Amino acid sequence: MTALAAPPAAPGSGRTDRDPPRGRRRRRRAGALRGGPLSWLILGLALLISVFPFYWTIVAASRSNADLAKVPPSLLPGPHLIGNFEAVLEEAEIGRALLNSLIVSGSITVGTVLCCTLAGFAFAKLRFRGRGALLTLTVGTMMIPPQLGVIPLFMLIAELQWVNQLQAVILPGLVSAFGVFFMRQYLVQSLPDELIEAARVDGASTARIFRSIVIPIARPGMAVLGMLTFMTAWNDFFWPIVALSSQEPTVQVALRQLGGGYVHDQSVIMAGTLLGTLPVLLVFGLLGRQIVGGIMQGAVKG
Repeated sequence: MTALAAPPAAPGSGRTDRDPPRGRRRRRRAGALRGGPLSWLILGLALLISVFPFYWTIVAASRSNADLAKVPPSLLPGPHLIGNFEAVLEEAEIGRALLNSLIVSGSITVGTVLCCTLAGFAFAKLRFRGRGALLTLTVGTMMIPPQLGVIPLFMLIAELQWVNQLQAVILPGLVSAFGVFFMRQYLVQSLPDELIEAARVDGASTARIFRSIVIPIARPGMAVLGMLTFMTAWNDFFWPIVALSSQEPTVQVALRQLGGGYVHDQSVIMAGTLLGTLPVLLVFGLLGRQIVGGIMQGAVKG
């Protein structure tokens, strides 16, 4: 029996007999997306370089100061982790500092995300007089070094009698120019004008549009901004040490009290650093999916 010849391509379909089948083209595209051994090697090295500092923090926090002075130092965790944690609790008010940092960082993060999303929505989709000038002025404040505002800001909180109180650290950080610009750019790309116009036709107010349309669409961008804001507020050292005392410290201020003496106890310092790093990792784990989703959404739209 003779094999049946393949039917000719339909006129106007753009397909010739030399074109590979559709399944083969799909397999070729899937194969093109697979990484080779070199790609996996580069990713493995990047992962090792990124994780090693945190691993070394755990090793140093579980060793004694004498073990860290050895050459070469041991790369395996030791038995002194609990003892170093107890030394941290004795030398510094790390428990109160953790609570203060959680209050300060959480308040700043919530306030910044809400206020910057509101301002970003206004700059992106609302029409009002002076919008361009106000946005330029807001972005221009990013070029002013924050150290220039320390003296007038301290004079203000002293006049309000807020020195050594947490609101002196919280209120100045509730809004950031970077957050406003970031959310404005995100909403310009992610929020279609047609949705707002349809909501206007249905009789929705601006507050209802923001609550029911803007917040669900802006959630990935809000997660990214929240993560960046939390890390910045948690790691801030300069303004808290100016505005707060040693009785009401944040984590970064409390870590300054560790390892005192003629010879600094590096193992105790690393144990305190480990305690101060864990909340940041917890927040990243909670917001990681939203952050990756926002990055992927921006990459697809770009």
